[in-house]
Amino acid sequence: MRIHLKRLSDQVIVITGASSGIGLVTARKAARNGARMVLAARSGEELQRLADELTIKGCEALVVVADVGKQEDVKRIADEAIRRFGRFDTWINNAGVSIFGHLMEVPIEDARRLFETNFWGVVYGSLIAVEHLRPRGGALINLGSVVSDRAFPLQGMYSASKAAVKGFTDALRVELEAEHAPISVTLIKPTSIATPFPYHAANYLSVEPTLPPPVYAPETVADAILAAAVHPEREVAVGGASKAMSMGAAIAPRLMDWYQRMTSFTQQQSSRPARRNRDSSLHHASHGLAERGVDDRHIFEHSAYTSARLRPVLTGVAIAAAGLALGGLWNALQGEGHDGGHPKRHP
Repeated sequence: MRIHLKRLSDQVIVITGASSGIGLVTARKAARNGARMVLAARSGEELQRLADELTIKGCEALVVVADVGKQEDVKRIADEAIRRFGRFDTWINNAGVSIFGHLMEVPIEDARRLFETNFWGVVYGSLIAVEHLRPRGGALINLGSVVSDRAFPLQGMYSASKAAVKGFTDALRVELEAEHAPISVTLIKPTSIATPFPYHAANYLSVEPTLPPPVYAPETVADAILAAAVHPEREVAVGGASKAMSMGAAIAPRLMDWYQRMTSFTQQQSSRPARRNRDSSLHHASHGLAERGVDDRHIFEHSAYTSARLRPVLTGVAIAAAGLALGGLWNALQGEGHDGGHPKRHP
């Protein structure tokens, strides 16, 4: 069955994790394009501020305070959307949390909570969205990560949750295709994105965590999400580095092991001491309506690879960009030396 997706201006869009980072940028962009919005997150005050902002600009926005780790909360998002708008056309499972720390030192209760949000939140949202979209069509968009293809040390549980999201999303897509359901199922796989992600994460390091370079603007992810809301896409890697990491993991996994052993520990640890009484969003709502985190490194505002990937006429450019990115990774590997050094570990 051919899948027909509406223009953004004709859509009702549900987005979880709408109060910060990628979710916040996506909500604002979708609203500017005329979509009606269903904004979901745990932070009711921030969501209402966002809804007020969008309403002033002419967007009709509904606020639903919900914890995606609770199935009944996710069902309530759908129920409220249908009660207000009569339907929804695109459902975006964006909410997510992370933990920085060595796997042997991360409490199991924190790991379980991470999976409740990152994996089960996606499962609940996907099943509820499909139930509604199956007879009428639409788009289901799940936020994955490059770490689903190449796990990162110090973010082992986050990597595991995103690998689970990829497996679930891929299986669901094939099942829906087999029954000819008119639903587009897309997995978005960003690399490092300049959001408050490290600042909201639970931290078991002695220093503040950071993200490995290169770092891209959250707008690059929002653009990919909204492109998938109007044109069916199977999977979109955001950032040439994302594609390069995935290709490297598939082609030379042991080489990638070595590269990460030599670089990933230092690249994810800043020089700033860990904050005391750190308020992570693992167990509590985040605050501030912040699109970006504080980062003095260069941020790539655009991704040539992803832009080309989303424009079929530029597919050749996308392939070339991916090749260049992989070549850059190879050069970095060659430049790291072969001294067998050990990763930096803070007590």
